[in-house]
Amino acid sequence: MRVLEGIKVLDFGRFIAGPFCSALLADYGADVIRIDRTGGGEDRHIMPVTAQGEGALFLQVNRNKRSMTLDLDSPEGRDIVRKLVAGADVVIANVPPRTLRNLGLDYDSLCSIKPDIILVASSAFGSSESVRDRVGFDGVGQALSGAVHIAGTPDHPQKAMVPVVDFGTALSCALGVMLALYERQRSGMGQEVSASLLCTGLNMASGALIEEALLGLDREAMRNRAPTYAPSDIFKARNGWFITQVIGRPMFKRWTDLVGRPELLDDPRFADDTLRGENGAFLSEVMSQWCADKTLAEAQDFLEKARIPAGPVNSPRQALQDEIIKTADVIHWIDYPGAPTKVPLIAAPVSLSRTPPEIHTRPPLTGEHTDEILAGIGLDAKAITDLRARKII
Repeated sequence: MRVLEGIKVLDFGRFIAGPFCSALLADYGADVIRIDRTGGGEDRHIMPVTAQGEGALFLQVNRNKRSMTLDLDSPEGRDIVRKLVAGADVVIANVPPRTLRNLGLDYDSLCSIKPDIILVASSAFGSSESVRDRVGFDGVGQALSGAVHIAGTPDHPQKAMVPVVDFGTALSCALGVMLALYERQRSGMGQEVSASLLCTGLNMASGALIEEALLGLDREAMRNRAPTYAPSDIFKARNGWFITQVIGRPMFKRWTDLVGRPELLDDPRFADDTLRGENGAFLSEVMSQWCADKTLAEAQDFLEKARIPAGPVNSPRQALQDEIIKTADVIHWIDYPGAPTKVPLIAAPVSLSRTPPEIHTRPPLTGEHTDEILAGIGLDAKAITDLRARKII
C-alpha cells in the first residue's frame, strides 16, 4: 500500500508551486484531480515541447494526475466543485486570497462543505493584509530576498535561471500537507496550509541576511566565488568548465597539496575560511593555473581522489547524458502523446525504503478524465453530454 493511498486531492494550482506540491502527493499514492479551465490552463503551454503545445515544466509537475475541465464561473461549475470537495481531503490553489474567495475556494467556504478539509493556499507574498493580493513569480521572490544582488557582478545582478523559489515553495507545501494530515488523525479537524514565494526566497538567502544584520558588511556580487570560503568558483579545464568548493582547514590542506602549493596552508592570508573567502580571487587564480592544462575528466579525477567536491558544469544536453546522473536513476522516461521522443521526468527528491514514490502515469491531456470524474460523483452520460454542450465542461 502506498503512503497516501485513499487521500483525494483537488488541484486548482497553476504554474509550479501548486501543481508540483500535488504531483509529489500523487507520487506517494494520492488521487489527484487537476481542475483545468475549459480550453486548458494558461500554464500548460510554457516552453512548449509537444505537438499540442504542452510545456516542459507542465509535464514535470503534472504526472500521476487526472484532468477535468470546468467553467468555474458558472453556477453548474460551482455545484460540481462543491460535490468534488465533499469527497476530498485536500484542496490546492496557489492564487491570491481575493481570487480564492471569488471562486468559493477560501477556507471558510470549503469548511462549510467538508469540515475536515485541508486547504493549501500558497501565495507570492504571504497572508499579511497589505501584501496578500499582490501577484508575483519566482524571479520576484529571488530578487526581493537579496539573492539576486549577491549573484552575477556588481554591475549586473543575476537570478537563477531555474525556478528555485517556486520548487522550494512546492516542497514546503507538500510538507505542510503531511503535517496537517498527521494532525487531523488526532483532532479530526482540517486547517489551512500557507506558504509564500517571499518566505521561501528569504529562507534560501537567510545566511546572507543574518550576516548583514549582525556584521553590516554590505556584500557585493562576486560572480561564482563564495565570500566566506575558498577556493570556491567555476574553473575552466581544457575542454569544459567545472565547479569545486573547498571548505574547512582539512580540505584546504588537501587542496594545497593537490595543486603543489603546500606553503599556502600556513600563509596568514588563508588562516581560516573567512580569510580564504576574502582572498578568494588569489586562490581562484592558483586553481585556474592548475587546471588549465588538464582535461575535465583529469581535473575531476584528481579532485575526487583528494576528496574535494567537484562537478562539471553541464548543459541540459550533457546533464541528460551524464553517467553520474544515469547511475543515480532519478530520471524516468515516459511516452506522451505528441512528444517527439520519450519525456524525461525527474523523480521526487525524497524517497522511502519500503514505500517509495512512483511515477506511474503520464501527465494528463486537457480534460482527459472529465467524464470519468463526473461519473464518479453521480452524473450520468446524459447530464455529462448536456454540460459539454453548454461548455460547462
